[in-house]
Amino acid sequence: MVAVVHPSKCLRNALNYNEAKVRAGEAVCLEAGFYPMAAADLSFQQKLRRLEMLTELNQRTTVNSLHISLNFHPSEQFSDERLKELAEEFLDRIGFTGQPYLLYQHFDAGHPHVHLVTTNIKADGKAINLNNIGKDRARPACVAMEKAYGLVSTAGQKNDLTERFKPVNVQRALYGKMETKRAMNGIINVVAGSYNFTSLAQLNAVLGLYNIVADTGGEGSRVNRFEGLVFRVLDASGNKVGVPIKASDFYEKPTLKKLREKFKKNELKRDGLKKNLKTKIDLALLGGGKSLEKLVAELKGGAVDVVVRRGKDGVIYGMTYVDHKNKVVFNGSELGKAYSAKAVLERCQNIGAGEEKKQNGEAEKLGVGGYANAGKGRDPSREFVPGDGSAAGGRGLAEVLLDAGELREVMDWELKRKKKKKKRLRLSPG
Repeated sequence: MVAVVHPSKCLRNALNYNEAKVRAGEAVCLEAGFYPMAAADLSFQQKLRRLEMLTELNQRTTVNSLHISLNFHPSEQFSDERLKELAEEFLDRIGFTGQPYLLYQHFDAGHPHVHLVTTNIKADGKAINLNNIGKDRARPACVAMEKAYGLVSTAGQKNDLTERFKPVNVQRALYGKMETKRAMNGIINVVAGSYNFTSLAQLNAVLGLYNIVADTGGEGSRVNRFEGLVFRVLDASGNKVGVPIKASDFYEKPTLKKLREKFKKNELKRDGLKKNLKTKIDLALLGGGKSLEKLVAELKGGAVDVVVRRGKDGVIYGMTYVDHKNKVVFNGSELGKAYSAKAVLERCQNIGAGEEKKQNGEAEKLGVGGYANAGKGRDPSREFVPGDGSAAGGRGLAEVLLDAGELREVMDWELKRKKKKKKRLRLSPG
């Protein structure tokens, strides 16, 4: 649980911010605490006036409002009633017991969070001290509530609450445009804003993990003719359900034009992100002899999702790797031949079927006695795992450890270049 506290001189600005989110379908007002009416029955002016009446009791205090956001871990999904309870207890713990407040739930990020708008001027005209409120009161309140209710602790962690989030709940998204937009908005904003991808297919590889797809429309459709983009919810079978939402309706407006600009920019900063991902895949494939399902599960444990692409006949024709740690997406072919769908399937099985006879024949030729020459008791095929016979084929432990990488190309160039003949020094007679 993380609290972000913003003392302010203007109540209207804080209220305007949250009400604008409500009008855009990106927030709802859950509660009007210590108001004479329910939140749903209050107009903007009524919400504002209740707080302004208190600020008028103290003209000396200029910083007279407080705007707080309470952020929870993506795994923590609370009911509306639970959010109300947590918000009220937080206000009690920071010294705002009995103060009127407005509670908003926002849907514009990949993690659950609420916003509170209140004033520090009490009914007797006295002001609640706001000096160092974040450090001295808000943070201890969060720690105490984490312990009391078993909330995910953020102590010693980076406050990256958007790193993991849950897929869109399909049932929730079927109620209509408003519910669909709320469910999708945070995930789309986070993925489109923080992941490195260079095509719509790669963007969809990430969004698909959360039951969302960016759709350019069918051939000849109005969306397709005008190069539009809509976002749809996917069910468990990958079918599009619910109401399509235009890209321009979302907070970050991830239109096709903006995404194409992002594709170009991302191309310039991808190369340095390949090495770490290739190493993870190589380590997961060490030894071979594992199913594709086991490989996918192993990589998932290392924060890498593998999106397997299959044709209508069920045959695998491609793989896309989503590295959540480095926020980057690569097609297998971009990483090299050894990471294409065909090569990975062969590496999973240890060696390709067409290579088995060739490998066995070479082993017999090498077996001339002695441990180092594949003598009795040693099976070299278990230590050096060939792929398709090329330099980019499958690699075993020895090949991973001894891989010269770019050094090989440098050495080839050094060997090919012509040596300059040394001039002999001739001594004249006499």
